[in-house]
Amino acid sequence: MGMNRTAKGIVLVPSLLLGGSFLAAAVWGEAAGDNRNLALGLGGALLGAGLLAQLFPEQQPETGEDERP
Repeated sequence: MGMNRTAKGIVLVPSLLLGGSFLAAAVWGEAAGDNRNLALGLGGALLGAGLLAQLFPEQQPETGEDERP
């Protein structure tokens, strides 16, 4: 069973949103302080994971050649 387009979207959207939030908090948030490097690392990892998931090949659609009447 391969990965389909819907599964890729389910992985992409939350990881991009969370990654962007972590990066924004690291860059603009004054409360980040000592955790700035952690926020940058998590944001980059989430963005990378979401984009990397898009590179996996999709499963070819199954044809009904075996099912003849």
